[in-house]
Amino acid sequence: MILYGPPGSGKDTITGELTRLRPEFTLFERLKAGPGRTAGYRLTTVDQIEELSRAGELLYRNDRYGAEYAIDRQGVTALVDADRVPVLHMGQVAGASAVAAFPLHWIRVLLWCPLDVTESRSVGRGDKDVDVRVKVWHETREDLLAHESAPWTLALRTDELGPTESANAIIDSLEGVASAESRNIRELVG
Repeated sequence: MILYGPPGSGKDTITGELTRLRPEFTLFERLKAGPGRTAGYRLTTVDQIEELSRAGELLYRNDRYGAEYAIDRQGVTALVDADRVPVLHMGQVAGASAVAAFPLHWIRVLLWCPLDVTESRSVGRGDKDVDVRVKVWHETREDLLAHESAPWTLALRTDELGPTESANAIIDSLEGVASAESRNIRELVG
């Protein structure tokens, strides 16, 4: 499962609700090298990420917030082998597409909320870098507009749906083995 969206769109909250409803849903902890939040990541070094990249073991790699992030094949495989449903948090359409190279039926969920909701949620949770998160919200919007034809299994407005409603919609799409399709991105992001 891929949850894609800007900061404050509810990726952490919805993942928590998915796990509460169905314990097999498990946050995939990306590799991270650099400053900032540490919860929800497997901390490493840039050299170790580079080594994995050279060995062809990365599905996706990016930098944001002054840190380097990576999604490794071994990490995804370990969750699948443990009968878990990996939930990946993404902020780049290219990353969502790159991860699709891993042979699973990926559910691609686009989470969206307006800028004022991102700001409010960021302030509410005590982020010290609200201005950076606002910048990333704009980058995410531009990324979506640049990839309007990218397929999404589901698109949810998290300012209109609560976490339980969102999680249940995601579970329903997973159980129905829904396929990904293009969405009206311009209408969604305003």
